[in-house]
Amino acid sequence: MVIVYVLLALAVLAVLVAANWYLWRRLFRDTTTGPGRARRTGVVVIAGGWILAVGALVAERAGAPFLLQRVLAWPGFLWLALSVYLLLAVLAGEVVRPLLRRVLERRAPRPAQPTPTPAPAAPSLAPAPSAEPAPPADPAQPAPSRRLLVSRVVAGAAAAAAVGTVGYGTYGVLRGPRVKRVTVPLAKLPRAAHGYRIAVVSDIHLGPILGRGFAQTVVDTVNSTRPDLIAVVGDLVDGSVKDLGPAAAPLAQLEARHGSWFVTGNHEYFSGAEQWVAEVRRLGLRPLENARAELPWFDLAGVNDVTGEREGHGPDYAKALDDRDTARACVLLAHQPVQIHEAVRHGVDLQLSGHTHGGQLWPGNFIAAAANPTLAGLDRYGDTQLYVSRGAGAWGPPTRVGAPSDITVIELASTRA
Repeated sequence: MVIVYVLLALAVLAVLVAANWYLWRRLFRDTTTGPGRARRTGVVVIAGGWILAVGALVAERAGAPFLLQRVLAWPGFLWLALSVYLLLAVLAGEVVRPLLRRVLERRAPRPAQPTPTPAPAAPSLAPAPSAEPAPPADPAQPAPSRRLLVSRVVAGAAAAAAVGTVGYGTYGVLRGPRVKRVTVPLAKLPRAAHGYRIAVVSDIHLGPILGRGFAQTVVDTVNSTRPDLIAVVGDLVDGSVKDLGPAAAPLAQLEARHGSWFVTGNHEYFSGAEQWVAEVRRLGLRPLENARAELPWFDLAGVNDVTGEREGHGPDYAKALDDRDTARACVLLAHQPVQIHEAVRHGVDLQLSGHTHGGQLWPGNFIAAAANPTLAGLDRYGDTQLYVSRGAGAWGPPTRVGAPSDITVIELASTRA
């Protein structure tokens, strides 16, 4: 097994090295006329970006001093996003490159035809020496200056597209999540609960980049929807209570008629889940650790994230869902969509989840869709409905492309109304 992991790591490393050499070649080598400062700068930029990115990841997971995490996080994580879109843009440029060459070849001035020399009136006693005409240039081979121009245009366009994409995606995250409203009919919901509003908040990911200001934006957005109940369905933080306790403090301002509820996500188990459960309880949220609460019109249950199994605190569906009145509607909070299958077996009416980020960075949505039963939105599995939020924040790069962040207001509808 160890050999398999080593071989896999070597294969990934080889792919990364090859991809970055290709980026350096297209962005720096092919756009210059020879070795020099520009090519050396390219090596420093690409290698330095990856050193910062790896450093940011290691510092976060190793619990390095928080100041060091913050110093490394911005450049390191942004480089991860930028390198993805630089590679995609340069690959797209391979399609444009031959077309641009053809356009330049057609617009290039053709060489002038030699003017015929009139025959002399009388033959000369000695023939005049004649210069052998130079062979015409092969039009199929672009001139070196033309090839250099094409490389510079394509590289410049690729860099501009990548920087613009990452810049806009980062602005979208820092601006804060938008409110999304979804109506979910429940057959067991009484008429008195028709229109009941649950604000679903997932994947805030407070950490070295998204801090107290972002938490305040999320809280203000949630409160503006005036929900009846608030459900925080995991991945609240990326770091310890010691480092991020002040960042999470605005959560104490959450307001809802039937309170704010919390279940753990996988990142809580990377950050000290037990301490965070105690902290959110201190802030006024009510953790549901494999537990159930009987609200006036339906049961609200919550289970731990599957990652908690490593610490002996995994999900316990029987503890949370057995011995309940099955005539009442049941809403389950569970961080990961893959937990839907147990929800179906236990007769849950609606599961609320996050975790996927909607893929966060296109084309990552294809990978996330392959790993989860539902990527985002409302879906149905037998008699159980599943809603997956794209999340309010972002993990790693504070950037989203093709998967905008959201806070979802679920409006429950009674089919008896």
